[in-house]
Amino acid sequence: MKVHKEGYLIIAIVFLLLFAINLVGYSFFNSIGLYILLLPSILFFAFILRFFRVPNRKFDLKENSIYSPADGTIVAIEEVVENEFLNTKCIQVSVFMSVWNVHINWFPYSGVVKYFKYHPGNYYLAWHPKSSTHNERTSVVVERKDGLQVLMRQIAGAVARRIVCYAKEGNSVAQCDQLGFIKFGSRVDLFLPLDADIKVKLNQKVTGTQTVIAEVKARG
Repeated sequence: MKVHKEGYLIIAIVFLLLFAINLVGYSFFNSIGLYILLLPSILFFAFILRFFRVPNRKFDLKENSIYSPADGTIVAIEEVVENEFLNTKCIQVSVFMSVWNVHINWFPYSGVVKYFKYHPGNYYLAWHPKSSTHNERTSVVVERKDGLQVLMRQIAGAVARRIVCYAKEGNSVAQCDQLGFIKFGSRVDLFLPLDADIKVKLNQKVTGTQTVIAEVKARG
């Protein structure tokens, strides 16, 4: 299993802490007590390794398709007014990632990064409606070659406290390139044009880079 680079430090720290705890346990407990301590340590370390896994996926790139930027569950499909950058009515599609999901985020289509901003904030549960505008988050807008602009928002949840985003204004990005990583439970919002043909349903499980969220025909 390949491990994501964002997990290297955390994995090393967890390993050292668990090693120290079990070393102390070896000194003070009998063999049964040591096994009781060792088993949950192994399971917890396995969970951390799994959390930072990098899936091996093949990409079927399609120019007019908007792919899911994350693994998870669709928790919102609604018409809203996006007033941070687009300043227009949009269809918001939100993907909630539990701690069991892959937490890499991907660019859903190709284009040029037109906008990036980091917002400090609160830590409401990631499926809470207020999390989109009140939680710690990053906002990224990518412009497709035909002028289409979609705002993507990485949102930290009640557990997640660190958002990593690789987007930089002016950079060209390819569909299914890595956008970033959110550590331990979170959400990604997409703000799509009203004419987008939405292909997912509420509560549907989606897979990043594999599930088509919407089809948006070329402009012009």
